[in-house]
Amino acid sequence: MSYPQINKMIKRHIFKAVALLWLGSLMGAGLAFLTQVILARQLGAESFGLFSATLAMVTLVAPLAGFGVPQLWLKIFGEEGWKAMRWFKPSFAFVSISTTSVLLSLFLWAFLGAHDHMTRILIFIVSFYVLGQVSVELVSSKLQLEERYMNYTAWQFLPHFARFILVTILAFGFSSWTTPQNIALIYAFVAVVATVASFFQLWQMSKGRFALIGHGEKKVSKLQIPDTKLVFQNAWPFGLAAFFHLIYFQSDIIFLKYMTGDEAAGVYNVAFTVMVAVYLIPGVLYQKFLLPKLHRWAHHEREKFYKVYRLGNLAMLVLGIIAMLLVWLLSDWAVPLLFGNEYTKAIALLNILAISAPIIFVAFSAGATLVTQEHMKRKVQYMGLVAIINVGLNLILIPFYSAIGAAVATVISNLILLMLYYFGANKHVFYFDEK
Repeated sequence: MSYPQINKMIKRHIFKAVALLWLGSLMGAGLAFLTQVILARQLGAESFGLFSATLAMVTLVAPLAGFGVPQLWLKIFGEEGWKAMRWFKPSFAFVSISTTSVLLSLFLWAFLGAHDHMTRILIFIVSFYVLGQVSVELVSSKLQLEERYMNYTAWQFLPHFARFILVTILAFGFSSWTTPQNIALIYAFVAVVATVASFFQLWQMSKGRFALIGHGEKKVSKLQIPDTKLVFQNAWPFGLAAFFHLIYFQSDIIFLKYMTGDEAAGVYNVAFTVMVAVYLIPGVLYQKFLLPKLHRWAHHEREKFYKVYRLGNLAMLVLGIIAMLLVWLLSDWAVPLLFGNEYTKAIALLNILAISAPIIFVAFSAGATLVTQEHMKRKVQYMGLVAIINVGLNLILIPFYSAIGAAVATVISNLILLMLYYFGANKHVFYFDEK
């Protein structure tokens, strides 16, 4: 077979893989979006805000459960290949300890925090959502390393599908039972089922039964097994990165609930839900397809690594501008049509948040390079700084401008994040490549 034929086959394989990931993610995000639409219409702005803020609160601390182990696997296998199997046993021990700690902390917060009765119940029930998040992420990393994109897509899709089906049945078959408490029970039930379903895959992985791609044939070597302390030392940057990301990405909903009220949180969450769907475009490409490859290229194919970075910045800027313009064009009629006239205030919020589209798209490209090699700790520092800035801006702006202030705080935070990522990538990651 000639080189052009081989090159053509590789390009076709890449296209099919990305197309599959995008299709699965679009379907999953589409169902997640429709679930939010149904909840917004059935619950009303106040109850929808109450549930959304509670879910955001639990989601915020969910990364502290696995605390970066799924992302650590992608990194260490990119560096060590088959030798990284030695990390499995201590990784599972560390995940068990960290997840148990987070669940206990949430239970204590539910019963000891200054909440009303319904919020207390919701926090307790939705806490089990953490189990599903950890399980899905761990198995997802395994499937990414195996480049089993069909299985990966299905695994990511099924929780969204299950929640959508159950919420739809409840909302249209038993509308009088559609309460925040029953919706929380659905989310908790799906999370527990996902946890049980993950056991077999993770058990196989713990026994070394998986097919790593990109590192040749399986090689079993006797190397020193790290302890849980070493897992923590290597995983914490990834765990904190996810935690900081959620602070500046969706903590606005929580601030609005406690500083303005459940209704404001519900209206804001409508605009936030739309932007989550928009961010799916760069998210699929960088987090689900390119990330394992970037770790490999950063160590073994620097020229390709740099080329993907430069091309990615340009492509993401163009796509981000298009996404922003489309949101501006469609928001006036799409929000009332989908969510109802009760949420027309979300249009202004959405138009503000849309400014973040080109910013976040390029940030995905620049930020992805900082996950590789020894740069992750620097990325965490950038994210931590932006998280602090975002919290400060929310505390300053929300009392005066309510949800508008939260939206402005988000855009400013995203812009600062992009500037830091771009500086870090060019100053530290590609310094020698540009010379």
